[in-house]
Amino acid sequence: MARAATPAAARLLRAAMLLLLLVANGQRAAGAPVVTELRCQCLQTLQGIHFKNIQSVKVTPPGPHCGQTEVIATLKTGQEVCLNPEAPMVKKIINKMLNK
Repeated sequence: MARAATPAAARLLRAAMLLLLLVANGQRAAGAPVVTELRCQCLQTLQGIHFKNIQSVKVTPPGPHCGQTEVIATLKTGQEVCLNPEAPMVKKIINKMLNK
């Protein structure tokens, strides 16, 4: 004959099941693809930077995430900096990178 669970054992079983459920959901979320942020990435911009320090440039047009064009340069050091897309020097940098 099966024994009836005590109230303490029932609470412990519920807590264990809840913990297992939370861990399983956390693992699924951790492996999910990362969605880009739904806001502007550039809060401050530079007017320009020397071309020889730039490894690559990414230009993001305005969209639902941000109402302005964003220019993000990855430097040879690995650091990312935001550039002012309206600055004359930045326009020259973008043209050089496109013609590269």
